[in-house]
Amino acid sequence: MQRQEHKLDATDISFGRLASKIAMLLRGKNKPDFTPYLDQGDAVIVENVAKMKISGNKLNGKIYYSSSQHPGGLKKTKLKDLIDKKGQAEVLRRAVYGMLPNNKLRQEMLKRLTIK
Repeated sequence: MQRQEHKLDATDISFGRLASKIAMLLRGKNKPDFTPYLDQGDAVIVENVAKMKISGNKLNGKIYYSSSQHPGGLKKTKLKDLIDKKGQAEVLRRAVYGMLPNNKLRQEMLKRLTIK
């Protein structure tokens, strides 16, 4: 199986639309012989992530949740705080992560994602 390499420019594209396109390429859904239980996707390189567009009130309104599974262990992080702490590449990576299937193939697909 031949894996292609796709280069995407994130300039002025909203991160949700970009993440859905990346997830489709990583999974291989653009190929005519797509099979859900096989990892047939391509490699994706994303450039200019700092110029990615965040529309609406997402900076203050979008909240990421994480839990320690203990009472009172729910942590909330706003999108703006996440960008300040880890950068826009982490926001895109998390969006793509959520769009990939929740199975053993997910980590192998994410290894082929390069964000510059």
